[in-house]
Amino acid sequence: MNKIKIIADSGCDLKRDYAQELGVHIIPMMVFFDEEAYYDRVTITPQEFYEKLKNFKGLPKTSQITPNRFIEEFKKFLEEGYHVIYISLSSGISGTYQSALIAKEELGSDKIDVIDSKGASVGYGLIVREAAFMVKEGKTREEILNRVIYMRDRMEYIFTVGNLEMLKRGGRISSSKALIGNLLNIKPVLQFDDGKIVPYDKVRGEKAVIKKMIQTIEERGYEIENQVIGLSFSGNDDFCMQLKNEIEKNFKIREFFISEIGPTIGSHVGEGTVALFFMRK
Repeated sequence: MNKIKIIADSGCDLKRDYAQELGVHIIPMMVFFDEEAYYDRVTITPQEFYEKLKNFKGLPKTSQITPNRFIEEFKKFLEEGYHVIYISLSSGISGTYQSALIAKEELGSDKIDVIDSKGASVGYGLIVREAAFMVKEGKTREEILNRVIYMRDRMEYIFTVGNLEMLKRGGRISSSKALIGNLLNIKPVLQFDDGKIVPYDKVRGEKAVIKKMIQTIEERGYEIENQVIGLSFSGNDDFCMQLKNEIEKNFKIREFFISEIGPTIGSHVGEGTVALFFMRK
């Protein structure tokens, strides 16, 4: 039987100990506060990251994983007799997928598969998790790749940010819009479209965000009662738990998978973000 190693990067927001239980190898991305460099969930925890963010006036930077790092990581598992399946953070928000393709070409191995998740955080994490379960079940490479692509092409990513400050710092909205939006408690609802972040709606307050997310599940969800519903949050989980409770009131959910947003994704969305992930029709 072929040995298969699932590899992901820290953009999937799986806790490191849980990833180890799954047999998934996580390559951490780097986060920078000016000249201070940290490895996501290795040398800085999500809690430490959000504490630092509160007192940081600029925008933390992230660094994509280099081709050389991928060559090093891939070679290690190839030499141990594994077939490598690397599932990447969306190419629409990071160059990491491209780096992995360069490494695969450089190594010239037919025992490396590189797949663009076209997502981030727990939505991406659910795909990685499913691939790991399939490895444990003894599924073939082809079966795993087919399932990963099936999930990738149907995963919904719906989220809101807690504060418009990070969108302002990142140049996504103007200072005036951020100020007015925060004063009026305007919550942008965003989504992924073919791997890129795009606007979905604007509502006022957390209750309206929850209502919009419930409505989106109703409109787009497929056999919700048979799915694992993903939720992620940054900093405070109160809003996330409110969303979970409302989903449970409206749908019969088999399982939730909840994780905190780590430094890689948190560098872009900031504290107070809540995200919902499910499979569409």
